[in-house]
Amino acid sequence: MNNRYIGAVILLPILALFFLGGWWLKFIVVTLSFRALYEYYFVVSKKGHKPLGLVGYLTLALYYASVFILEDPLSHLGVLLALALAFGFLYMIFQEETTLVDVGITLMGILYAGVLFSLILLLSQKDGGQVYVYLVFISSWVCDTLAYRTGRMFGKHKLIERVSPKKTVEGAVGGLFGGTLGAVLLGYLWPATLSVALIHFLIMGFLGAFFGQLGDLAASSIKRYAGEKDYPKLIPGHGGVLDRFDSILFVALVVYVYTSYLL
Repeated sequence: MNNRYIGAVILLPILALFFLGGWWLKFIVVTLSFRALYEYYFVVSKKGHKPLGLVGYLTLALYYASVFILEDPLSHLGVLLALALAFGFLYMIFQEETTLVDVGITLMGILYAGVLFSLILLLSQKDGGQVYVYLVFISSWVCDTLAYRTGRMFGKHKLIERVSPKKTVEGAVGGLFGGTLGAVLLGYLWPATLSVALIHFLIMGFLGAFFGQLGDLAASSIKRYAGEKDYPKLIPGHGGVLDRFDSILFVALVVYVYTSYLL
């Protein structure tokens, strides 16, 4: 418990950088993204896989360069992934121990730890974008908090025990309600100049809470697959970046897709 309090103190300035926006936001997103990629590669390597770290980190660096320089970086993502794939095949040709699975795991890490994190930056660049960044975190936090409390008070039916033994159906329902409520309150309290109807905040909150919990389970399933309890520890009492931001990555994906294609 003392470690969790210490970790919370460490987390506060990290979270403050997200809400400050600008170059502070860029710095913290890029830093955490590279750390998340390291954690992912570290965990899957425990299963005996050999992700191509050089290919992964270099591709991620080029991708973030495109985020900072180009107007529509996602339109160039396919080319970067194709180049990473080509270099992965070169490894397979000249290094006998490199397998097709290793190449696939390498590319998955770029998408998971890199691209999903970058969506927070891309959201901030939209009109009223900082509100969407707030939405990602508030929806995720309130969802996690109510899921935990509801599960502790009413949880009786296991959700997916083999992936996360402590999560319950009742907790998941409480999380859906909490994430939706948090998003609606943000939409209600924020100035109307954003010109986004409250119903959109409700939908984004609900979808974010649903996929946020899916992201939590996804991160847990990777650890279970590798036989690891936690990702490499970074924050005392809170585990690694992927232990703390697993749900936020998927909420960012939902909010980005919704604001890009439905608003």
